[in-house]
Order: sequence, then C-alpha cells, then structure tokens
Amino acid sequence: MEFTLEDPNGLLLHFPVNPTEVNIRRDKSFETVTIINGGELDVPQGVKVKEIAFSSFFPAEYDASYCKYTPLPDPQTAMNQLNTWMESREPLRLRITGTDVNVLVMLSAHNSSFKGGEPGDVYFDVTFRTWRDYKVRTLAERIGTSGGEARPDIKPVSATYTVKSGDSLWAIAKMNLGSGSRWREIYELNRTLIGDNPDLIQVDQELVMP
Repeated sequence: MEFTLEDPNGLLLHFPVNPTEVNIRRDKSFETVTIINGGELDVPQGVKVKEIAFSSFFPAEYDASYCKYTPLPDPQTAMNQLNTWMESREPLRLRITGTDVNVLVMLSAHNSSFKGGEPGDVYFDVTFRTWRDYKVRTLAERIGTSGGEARPDIKPVSATYTVKSGDSLWAIAKMNLGSGSRWREIYELNRTLIGDNPDLIQVDQELVMP
C-alpha cells in the first residue's frame, strides 16, 4: 500500500511511512424548518464533501522496518510542501493503492510535532476534503450557449491525444479539457486500451478524447 499526493504540475510526494489507520468521514446535510404546531422537521439537503484524515511521520533516517521507499524526503522540506499546498487553490490527487481512494482533494488542515529523542523526525496529522469542480459562467456566456453559437473561450479539443513521458490522465484532462477532474471520462473511453489501472498509461498510446 502506498500513500501519494500529486499536484497539477506533476509534483509527487510519497508518504514514506504508512499510517496505522485512515479515517473517512461522510455527512449528510439537513435544513431544519419549524412547522406551526408541529415542531421541528429536518429536510435532507444532500451529502457534504467527504473528509479523509490520517497521521504519520517523516523520518530523518531510513529504517527498512517501516519506511516504504528510498530516498526519503527531507522532513522539513516535506512539511513546507504541505504548507504550500494547503495555501494553494488547486486540488491535489490523493492515491492510496490497494483501496478505492484515488480522488481530487484540498488539503484543509495539518499539524506537525517533534518528539524528544527522535531528532529530525517530524510527526503530522493531515485532513483532506474531497474536491467538487465548479465553473461560474457570466450572463453573456449563458446567452451564447443557449443561442447555439460557439463560445469563443472554449478551446477546441482534438479527437485524440498521444501520451507523452510524464503524463497522467489527470494532467491530460487538466490541460486539454480545462479540469483535471474529467480524467475519468478519458479513462472510460480508453479502458480497453489502458487496462484496469488508470495510472498505467504508456508513452505513445493514442487516447480518444471526450
């Protein structure tokens, strides 16, 4: 099992020590209304964004008994990267291999701590909120769309795309479709070519685009 975070520019951070547990919180939102002579009534409004949280640490030195890979990231550099991502408005892709967690998220909170007798190690808690893509359209854009005329701000999309070194479906969707969250559309159109793992695309594969 591997825990990774990837930003839209392809910068990848592996968490070197697997957490002992991952907590996923799901909530439903309600609006409470008061009915005259009838008391309060909860009206379901939909599902809130999902929260994913776990704790681990960045070790200063490699130990094969718990480290998943080498070379290890510098603990302080890794924490600074988490700080940078938390301040960013761009979503990250969180992957936990061996599970269904392969989603776009925003890093909403993280805490770090140091322990006596373990110089250089940095312990952390992180919380992610699943990303929901949205687009705000101006009135002019809405009128243009309803009138059947092509919107000038829409980039024409090629019928196919040839995979290059370092590509991922998320990056391809972000670059060509305007949103990385549309990677699954590309995958569904090319599932036979790609196979069961959407992360294993090959250089020079020709993908059919939505």
